[in-house]
Amino acid sequence: MAKSFGPDKPQKTKSKAHKVAEFLERSHKNQSQKEKNYREQSLRIHPWVCARCGREFTNRNVHELTVHHKDHDHENNPSDGSNWENLCLYCHDNEHRRYLDYSEGADAQVGDEESDTFTHNPFEKLKGLLEKK
Repeated sequence: MAKSFGPDKPQKTKSKAHKVAEFLERSHKNQSQKEKNYREQSLRIHPWVCARCGREFTNRNVHELTVHHKDHDHENNPSDGSNWENLCLYCHDNEHRRYLDYSEGADAQVGDEESDTFTHNPFEKLKGLLEKK
């Protein structure tokens, strides 16, 4: 029997990076499919009006209408739509900014500006300037 000129060990068919890339692709596809499903449901249940600013949408601009999860939990998708509200892009962005600002600053208390966590004092040189006059 003639010896083969190929490698002695069978090569792996997929690298670890390739497997990770495939996993991420499947994950993104599943997430976008899930979003598509609850978006379609919300657009079918709720009127095409922003729940905050009242802007109305038509077939031409409905892509600017987003589905917001009231409790900020994207896994909570009841079929009756009770956790969803349709928001325009601007109101949706504003809602998430307010939520992040509130949740990040929830521990701040009045008087904390004197603690070590705050490093900048805009009035630091003011006393010296007032004494010079």
